[in-house]
Amino acid sequence: MSNFSQIQQNLTQCLELAQAPVAICLTSSIPQGIAMWSGNAPAGCRFWQEAATRTFATSARQHDLCAIGVYTHNLEATPASMTDLSDALKVFGELGYVRPEDIPQIPVLKERPQYVIYGPLAQAPVPPDVVLLFVDANQTLILSEAAQQMEGGTTPAMGRPACAVIPQVKNTGSPALSLGCCGARAYLDVLTDEVALFAIPGDKLEPFTARVAALSQANRILTKFHSIRRKDVESGKTPSVQESLAAMQA
Repeated sequence: MSNFSQIQQNLTQCLELAQAPVAICLTSSIPQGIAMWSGNAPAGCRFWQEAATRTFATSARQHDLCAIGVYTHNLEATPASMTDLSDALKVFGELGYVRPEDIPQIPVLKERPQYVIYGPLAQAPVPPDVVLLFVDANQTLILSEAAQQMEGGTTPAMGRPACAVIPQVKNTGSPALSLGCCGARAYLDVLTDEVALFAIPGDKLEPFTARVAALSQANRILTKFHSIRRKDVESGKTPSVQESLAAMQA
């Protein structure tokens, strides 16, 4: 098993994360010692915020107040949640927010989990299926560069619903960026206007983190290089690359 504590430390340091990476584990059973979530949550995405500091398990019933989340996570639905889903989609359609033709484009988990376990990556009781990061634009730059190198393509940038990023990454095995949705931004204090979500498939976490570390270091060096060139050009100079490299070493 990977050293998730070390991976969390590496990601946090390289990206200067403000919040711990969140491990999301889709399971058929609950490991010993993991407590069930108690109380209500307005939506499953709220668990992402709570998982920054503690590990807990949820069943379908803890997700019932968000029928959209029950749908995207392919959780067992009750008649009440099915009614809520129908009512929500009706309102979304009337607003032009989610049209009938949009629904097939929303990712849904291919397999039905019995439980969803959330917690800091360092405390993951089993290998996570998805690791979720709260990131700003500069951190997303490095993550997208890593994804492009590893996947050979552009990372998708998803909109509503925010929870669909979990099935997107789990189903495809590739990272994805989520810009969130108005619901998630209402329910999560940490999802401010400056913050987005970046999700990494758990089975690629270790090599992905290695790429992030390398690219983070490269970006720091190149930022210094470009800052020196800007200063020199603004002062009237026309430096060559070699001259800028020499100035960086001075």
